[in-house]
Amino acid sequence: MDTRTLLSPLYLLERFEVGIVHLDDERRVVGMNDFARRVLPVDQMQPFDRMVLSFHPERSKPKVEFLLDQATVCPVASPPPMTMIINIPERVLLIKVSRTSDARQAPTGYVLVFYDITDEVAVADNPTTAPSLPAAPQRRRLNKLPTVSGQKIVFVEADDVLRLHSDGHYTRVITAQGNQFCNLSLGDLEGRLDPEHFMRVHRSHIVNLREVTQMLRHDARLVLQLRGDSTEVPVSRTSGKELMARLGIASSTLKDLG
Repeated sequence: MDTRTLLSPLYLLERFEVGIVHLDDERRVVGMNDFARRVLPVDQMQPFDRMVLSFHPERSKPKVEFLLDQATVCPVASPPPMTMIINIPERVLLIKVSRTSDARQAPTGYVLVFYDITDEVAVADNPTTAPSLPAAPQRRRLNKLPTVSGQKIVFVEADDVLRLHSDGHYTRVITAQGNQFCNLSLGDLEGRLDPEHFMRVHRSHIVNLREVTQMLRHDARLVLQLRGDSTEVPVSRTSGKELMARLGIASSTLKDLG
């Protein structure tokens, strides 16, 4: 069953507050609206008059730079929306960037617009800290994965995912319906999926353990086959023992695999 849902521009306008961050032509933060101040870690990061890339984590910098570069190279066309996870607090943001210019069409800077879609895709993990201790920031577990289709965000139910495949800084989400592009990294997704059902079996692959149908040995390496997917997924040597335990397979079974 295809349980994907679309998040349309009209739905965003009607349902969400919008965050706005103004950058000058050197990509320094010069202003933001009240909603952006509430969502972003302004007090901690002190972003004003700083280059916008300087306070992003390393994993996010290429994405932010890509958005800004796309707006610079082709200011008329609308760059694709970008989803990102920011650490403080644990939020999932949908971001768009537009180039701005003055009356003579000389560039003046950028406007970064974002929607906080955390509540659409995530639930908070139950805190495990003792009641006497200060509450730690809650991590957000994704029950839907935001994927990009044209100028729309398509939400894919996590339960429908067969596997995830790293595509540079981004991820390919494979379901029975096909292959979709997610501009969160595999590392972003690894810590946000239900660990009871998802496992990173290789640096480039996460699999839904419920969809594993076969384990084989090819040239001394383990590979998996998943329901409805012809691709053989490699298993790294360091993941093999844990994977077999998760699947209820005794280690002695390895020698019987052809």
